[in-house]
Amino acid sequence: MGFLDVVFYIFFVVVFIQVIFYIFIFGKFAFLKPSKKVQKNIGVSVIICAKNESENLKKFLPSILEQDYPNFEVVLINDASSDDTLEIMESFSEKYQNIKIVDVKNTEAFWGNKKYALTLGIKASKYNYLLFTDADCKPSSKYWIKEIASHFNNETSIVLGYGAYSKTNKSFLNKLIRFETLITAIHYFSFANLGVPYMGVGRNLAYTKDAFFKANGFITHIKVRSGDDDLFVNQVANKNNTAICFSKESFTESIPKSTFKEWVKQKRRHISTAKHYKPKHKVMLSTIYLTNFLFWILFLILTIPLYQWKIVIGMLLLRLILQYIVIGNCAKKLNEKGLFLLLSFLEIFLITFQLAIFINNLVSKPHHWK
Repeated sequence: MGFLDVVFYIFFVVVFIQVIFYIFIFGKFAFLKPSKKVQKNIGVSVIICAKNESENLKKFLPSILEQDYPNFEVVLINDASSDDTLEIMESFSEKYQNIKIVDVKNTEAFWGNKKYALTLGIKASKYNYLLFTDADCKPSSKYWIKEIASHFNNETSIVLGYGAYSKTNKSFLNKLIRFETLITAIHYFSFANLGVPYMGVGRNLAYTKDAFFKANGFITHIKVRSGDDDLFVNQVANKNNTAICFSKESFTESIPKSTFKEWVKQKRRHISTAKHYKPKHKVMLSTIYLTNFLFWILFLILTIPLYQWKIVIGMLLLRLILQYIVIGNCAKKLNEKGLFLLLSFLEIFLITFQLAIFINNLVSKPHHWK
């Protein structure tokens, strides 16, 4: 058996695994309809941790304070800001009675640690149901709290939401960021839908205070600079206590990074947390990435000498058709437009970029959250 024969059989296996993923895992979410929940009026504490976010608070905080929900407070955490973030928080608290401010000072033991600041905010919160977002996030509707809160019940203590990024015209970086965000959401929604939740995003995430303290908070990964959202979900979530919320009124929208340098810095922090996931989740995500990577590499190796080209092209088309159907439906579901035609190009670029970031993280560690 020659080299190209081996490559061909590996390519066949890779395509087979990809087809399984797209039909039985991602496809189930792609055609899943949002479940209708009974609206609840449970008390909700919206928690926002801000570090040097004065301008974003001015711009986005009103959309949270003016939510159409009867019983909620907003806990604003000033994480040792050096600008006038605290002053802006105090000016809002003069107008809104449901604001609680937690002013966090740096300590030697927890210097620059967002998890420490969040813990103080959670302890100060009034209600058991906690809804997290960032200072640069804007809810997509005035029913954001209502939609997320409706998914809590006696069993559900974690609700995973979708945090989108705003669209910038004629920007490849913006398309790449939105594509990566879309793919990440497809993954964590799909696996949570199958009863294997492994992460959530802090831009739109909810859980109970009881669940937080039962898990001893962030203590198991307090020394990891990032991961206040995904590592906590990875530790606590299971098929019985986790729900997904993807109705369009439940989304949040954030300001994306405007330069590759800023985005790479952000992604380095995010990727560095993956090594702290549970082993089964690391295997699961590694399989997705490895088969994506091998698909294009092996396709290129087989295409150059035109080895079994009819079968190879057929497998390419099968995978691409499934991908376009599934990701296209997910993009429509998550209100992401303008990415469909560039799907394959964005995928190849993202795979290459993620590999470069992973190698870079092996050489040097990423720094603080801000």
